[in-house]
Amino acid sequence: MIRKNTAMSVMIRNEVFSCFVFYGVLLVIKMYIIAIITGQVRLRKKAFANPEDALRHGGLQYHREDPFVERCMRAHRNDLENILPFLFVGAIYSLTGPSLMVARLHFLVFFMGRVLHSVAYLLALRAPTRSLAYTVAQIPCVSMALQILTSVAVYA
Repeated sequence: MIRKNTAMSVMIRNEVFSCFVFYGVLLVIKMYIIAIITGQVRLRKKAFANPEDALRHGGLQYHREDPFVERCMRAHRNDLENILPFLFVGAIYSLTGPSLMVARLHFLVFFMGRVLHSVAYLLALRAPTRSLAYTVAQIPCVSMALQILTSVAVYA
């Protein structure tokens, strides 16, 4: 069988891009886990956002809000606000030719910061744990964005 040099096979052979894909997919899986946790908490607390769901699980009295369900939803929303931009910035950064070691450090720090942020959010850990995790995760994002801008500024 003859393998064609498709754009995808070339990108996957790029070690930095493959490293980015690894951490990016882990982050997406983490987001799915937070969504599943939110659903499970809704069921356990009997706090449903939609009347039809409440009716299915016991009655309209369960069409209500719950502080822990709201906390889970805020954690998920915060992931959306931070992980989606990382997926864009990280993908572009991967294609600018950074060293594998430096890129891996950027991706790992962001990943660990986001995991700690979610744990701090869901377990209501004492302040400033969540804020520090958020800030630490933003450092590699800002670094990657600046490096991208430096790489493309000549074309602007």
